Amino acid sequence: MTVQLNHTIVAAHDKKASAHFLADILGLEVRPQYGPFIPVQIPNGVTLDYMDSPGAITPQHYAFLVSEDEFDTIFGRIRESGLTYWADPFHRRPGEINHNDGGRGAYFEDPNGHSLEILTRPYGSGG
Repeated sequence: MTVQLNHTIVAAHDKKASAHFLADILGLEVRPQYGPFIPVQIPNGVTLDYMDSPGAITPQHYAFLVSEDEFDTIFGRIRESGLTYWADPFHRRPGEINHNDGGRGAYFEDPNGHSLEILTRPYGSGG
């Protein structure tokens, strides 16, 4: 058996709202609640399981590899939602996208402060 990431837990102030935020932006579906988790299934089989977390949340980074067409659609939703986006993970280039490795990428935040990224080429793939 090969090793594969199956799921990860994402801390949220409101698990339902947070799961729907991600699903709406990426064009995915929120799955039925399972125990204390609200899952969002990513097409490669990985599930992000949102869980309510009281108190401060330590921001994490979640990057999503998408096609060029998907990038256009998702980036359109980001802009339509009025979200601030950046070309870099340090938020020094607001209102821009990057063209790393010959692709496109953008960073934005979810309601909990998690850094979300969409990119069309994996880092180090050239271009």
